[in-house]
Amino acid sequence: MGGGAGAGASTVRGAARGWRRHLAVRGGDWAFAVLGLPVALLGGLCAIAVLYAGVLLSLTVVGLPFVVLALRGVRRLGAPQRWLVDRLLGERIEPPAPLPRPAGALARGRVVLADPVAWRVLLHLVLRLPLGVLGFAAAVLLPLGGGWLVGFPLWIRLLEPGPRATGWPEFVAVPLGLVLLASAPGAVRALSGVNRRLARVLLGPVRTQQRVRELENARTGLIAANTDRLRGLERDLHDGTQARLVALAITLALAEDALGPVGPLTPDPSAPGPGTPADAARLRALVTRARGQTDDTIAELRLLTRGIHPVTPEGGLGEALPGLTATCPVPVDIRLDLRQRPEPAIEQAVYYCVAELLTNIAKHSGARSAELTVRAADGRVRLLVRDDGRGGAAPGGVAASGGGAASGGGSGLAGLAERLAAVDGVLRVDSPPGGPTTVTAELPTAV
Repeated sequence: MGGGAGAGASTVRGAARGWRRHLAVRGGDWAFAVLGLPVALLGGLCAIAVLYAGVLLSLTVVGLPFVVLALRGVRRLGAPQRWLVDRLLGERIEPPAPLPRPAGALARGRVVLADPVAWRVLLHLVLRLPLGVLGFAAAVLLPLGGGWLVGFPLWIRLLEPGPRATGWPEFVAVPLGLVLLASAPGAVRALSGVNRRLARVLLGPVRTQQRVRELENARTGLIAANTDRLRGLERDLHDGTQARLVALAITLALAEDALGPVGPLTPDPSAPGPGTPADAARLRALVTRARGQTDDTIAELRLLTRGIHPVTPEGGLGEALPGLTATCPVPVDIRLDLRQRPEPAIEQAVYYCVAELLTNIAKHSGARSAELTVRAADGRVRLLVRDDGRGGAAPGGVAASGGGAASGGGSGLAGLAERLAAVDGVLRVDSPPGGPTTVTAELPTAV
């Protein structure tokens, strides 16, 4: 009995949460649906006028110059559209690259006529006209119509006082009005999603231009990272290895002094030399110290050369990654499915990415365990690193609450994303506050 009541209460609470989610609409979506109508009308009429006049004037002398000037103006209309989508819908659209300016009026005209950004903005203005009307209808007309239908029996009584038989319009109006009121939030939310996707596709840079920009940013980041790494290696060589070699030279000089001056083949037994037990012990201590300094210097040089070019073993990722996870202080469950061996550049990127993420887990996550999965097949490499840490990490900023695999101050993730973008890879981070943190990376097996 109690179990049935509890199940019924749970069902009611679930239904209530579902209705709240259905009725929840961002204020920016409502504002975009209302304020976007005049913008959509002006932009749509402008785009239709440009197309109409361009078709009519295409056979005349002024046809092409008019189309060139119109397209230049249409291209500028994309900026307020992007601003409106960013401010109200929360969709950040990167502005396209500026038009090149070749020498000569004819060359500039050809560039404008072949500009895909201007034609895409023109198409966006045309499509925004019906979407703006539909959005205004969903945000304003549907609620007004639904409210009027809900109050229809009252309006009838006010307009026609006196006894009146209740007819079918009164019975139909109220449920129909409630349906319209309930459908308004969903319609506004759906149209906002369509407008976001439309702006993302038509108002942003062309895919080739965006790829060029990503590669430029990745190249700039890699150059800066390599410059910092070279400076660090120079500092380590100067302050570490060089100092160890100087100390080794001093130790060898002391050992040479302990041996005494070079004399005849049959030295005088009474002359001072290393024959006494004290001198022999001192010489042995100096040689032992020199040997230890040599071992330390060799170990440091190995670390430095590994930092210059961390080459994975000949066996590829299948041999490199288990050794890398073994050095992590957090236990890592590793799963490898390497049906296809990537190119060396891709292997380097995957190895570097895993090393950086495992370092962040050890330093920042507070995790008790982690999981590493790498799959290479069908021309793609998919990397997944998950930890049960405190989460709250973000790729573009400092982790909110310590972070996990994705933490490290944000700059580490930005560097990883740039490094992967240089080889056509993508980095995704899912790290809600409280964890778990999941980082996935997808790369091609060949550049």
